[in-house]
Amino acid sequence: MNKIKIPVYIILISSVLFSLSTLSFSFDISLLAFPLSIIYAAIVFYFLYLKALSKKEFKAALVSRKLLQYICFVFFLTFILRRAGKYETFYWLDVVSVFLWCVTFVVSLIILHYFKDKRLYSLEESWKNFKKPAGKIIAVSKEKRKSFFREIVDWIDALFQAIFMVLLIQIFVFQLYVIPSESMVPYFLIGDRVVVFKIFSGPKFPLSEVGLLDFKKYKRGDVVVFRNPHYSLDRKSEIKTVLSQIIYMLTFTGVNLNVDENGEIKADPLVKRICGEPGEQLVMQDGILYARTKENNAFIPVEYDSKVAAWNLNPLVESRAKKKQIQYIPLTQSQYDQMILTEDMKNNLDIEKTIEECKLIAEKIKKSNINLVEFQDYFNSVFHFNGKPFSSVENFVHFMTDWINTKNESLQKISNDIYSLSNYKLNLLIKLNVGKTVLQFIKLKNSPLEKDFSSDSVIEECSKNIELLYNYLRILDSRNMPVFPPNNQDGSAQYIPENCYFMMGDNRFNSLDMRHSYDFKLKSLSEFDDFSASYFSNMAPQTVNQKYILGTTCFRFMPVNRIGVLK
Repeated sequence: MNKIKIPVYIILISSVLFSLSTLSFSFDISLLAFPLSIIYAAIVFYFLYLKALSKKEFKAALVSRKLLQYICFVFFLTFILRRAGKYETFYWLDVVSVFLWCVTFVVSLIILHYFKDKRLYSLEESWKNFKKPAGKIIAVSKEKRKSFFREIVDWIDALFQAIFMVLLIQIFVFQLYVIPSESMVPYFLIGDRVVVFKIFSGPKFPLSEVGLLDFKKYKRGDVVVFRNPHYSLDRKSEIKTVLSQIIYMLTFTGVNLNVDENGEIKADPLVKRICGEPGEQLVMQDGILYARTKENNAFIPVEYDSKVAAWNLNPLVESRAKKKQIQYIPLTQSQYDQMILTEDMKNNLDIEKTIEECKLIAEKIKKSNINLVEFQDYFNSVFHFNGKPFSSVENFVHFMTDWINTKNESLQKISNDIYSLSNYKLNLLIKLNVGKTVLQFIKLKNSPLEKDFSSDSVIEECSKNIELLYNYLRILDSRNMPVFPPNNQDGSAQYIPENCYFMMGDNRFNSLDMRHSYDFKLKSLSEFDDFSASYFSNMAPQTVNQKYILGTTCFRFMPVNRIGVLK
């Protein structure tokens, strides 16, 4: 027994000290941590020291072995309980608790090494009597066969040890992750199972900032799993998340309490690709991601992003043997072609020519003195406008021409902002086609000849353009992104901070990622136009701090036909 005396003394001292570190004086769940840990420490002391070490009782050694197998798990749970209370613990206390837990864990492994069947009988001379000739321990009760009940208990024991060991491995080493959506198509498909390597990403003890150092250097293109910043990551939410994960595992994935306020399972964590690095400012227009830095002030297309961004899935699906692998195609080939046509129409817009056309339309409608209310329902079902342009002829004239008065100043402010300039032109395209449609209706109404409005070539062309513009507004926030981080008030650039990254899904039309929020609000296409067209936007770009990155995907193990190391 002399071999284990020092380890026994160390584990008893560390157990008591750890228990003292879980003391809480708040009347909440944290109050349970100390009684649970100190009672367990006392039981270990009784069987390991008083019975096994001092009185040389073999049965006590067997009980001690079982207690030591669970001590790190019990203390791990009490560590979480202590920090699940209303008030945060001090950082130094977290450090002390983690240190004592690690000491207890390591020393328990050392003692368990000596308590294995092939070594246990040699620790004490009298214990050799319990050794079978084949080298197995004889049960103290001398039973030749374990009871059915004993078998069940052993299975449950092994199962719970496995659960807690998996929990520790998932927190600190690696985690198996099932891809829940198609946001990363074609890189990942729904149901793909991947290994997320975490040990170099600085995993922490739950509800604390103490853990392994973060050695990972992330770069553009890394596919990472991270906490979803769209949800609150405050203390209360983190407590709920950690406890729900433990319950989820203890109930064998039967109970998942990690839900939002509506009772829906949270999309947390997320898997996305790093598209923006510290020190960069980004903008995305017409599906092209641009970046600039302090060293290079010009926005330059990010070549790598064009290789991974999936805008048109139709050729991909057609080339796959199993088309069912991709369940949702955001845009059909026809819709994709129409999107490209709309972007070409917008980019080729001649602003000076548009000024003349808008003035002419305004003058003619002003002379007509027509009641425009009849157009209100039709156009409001397609677009949202500021300033109520159809409430009167006067307002409609303002709608068509007011932007002209501020044109030079507006274009000067957005001359280096391709996103704002593009939306500015998009707004003019909408005005122009609305104005042409109204004017043509007036002409046909005043014509002495009866004419079918639906067969009129001008109205047909404008209607087609209006449909294209309407459809483009619906995907505007997926196809484009404003300058991010936004410039300062004086126009100077801001850049992604140190240790922060910008993530997007590869399947850009089907990825609610760091470009977007979960809330929509009405947003004007042009801030310089009081009668601007508006659309429902959920654009709210944000970065993710490195401390919320859980790990990097490194290996896909399911499905079988796609197994392999992820590059």
